Amino acid sequence: MVTAASLSPLRGGQSTKSYRLVNSKFPPIALFDDVASADEFDILYEIQALTNPRLQNEVGSLKLIPRSEIPFGINGCSYATAPFTHVNPDGSRFGDGSFGMLYLADTMETAIAEVRHHQQAYWSNVHGLNYERFVFRGLVCQFDEVGVLDATTLPFTHPIYAPDNYAASRALGTDVKKAKAPGLRYHSVRSEGNTCWALTTPRHVASIIQSSHYEMVWNNEITSVNKLVAGA
Repeated sequence: MVTAASLSPLRGGQSTKSYRLVNSKFPPIALFDDVASADEFDILYEIQALTNPRLQNEVGSLKLIPRSEIPFGINGCSYATAPFTHVNPDGSRFGDGSFGMLYLADTMETAIAEVRHHQQAYWSNVHGLNYERFVFRGLVCQFDEVGVLDATTLPFTHPIYAPDNYAASRALGTDVKKAKAPGLRYHSVRSEGNTCWALTTPRHVASIIQSSHYEMVWNNEITSVNKLVAGA
């Protein structure tokens, strides 16, 4: 079984550009973007909690991430932090549902391919859904790969790349988390030949900014993905 100790860390030291696609029904969490430090965040959170009963739902579970790992003051702090405070209990490829992962891709096309696969699987289980449009927000991320473990050295036939069996990949992700490594670089399973990252912390993210919007059209399956033009 592959472990965190068996993978080499990347040297990093320079900005890596990556892409992400998130459902537009999830707005940015303003509180993360309104402050520049953990102290300011705690003060503002306490003040807003007195008058905003929805605050905890908006911010998520703060106990899941140390304040020291939240990159306060960057553009798009909320985009970087949200995956760690709003964790999918069903898990993901490298997460067992007990901790968050920030998934990024080398191109927007790769990000779309990854999200399209999972949306297809999800909506296929919704009975009676014949036609719908789902809008997603494209994000551009800059981060430092320093310390990220390189799983692209493993062949595409390795069990962590199994299309639908996440047993090996989740075991590796849990070990990476326990080892306090900042994440993994790995082969995209849904866009062969491309690369993705699964970050266990947002602390090395320098910025995440919104780019374009995309719609996925569902007609008993996802029939198309379209880039939306502003003002059209």
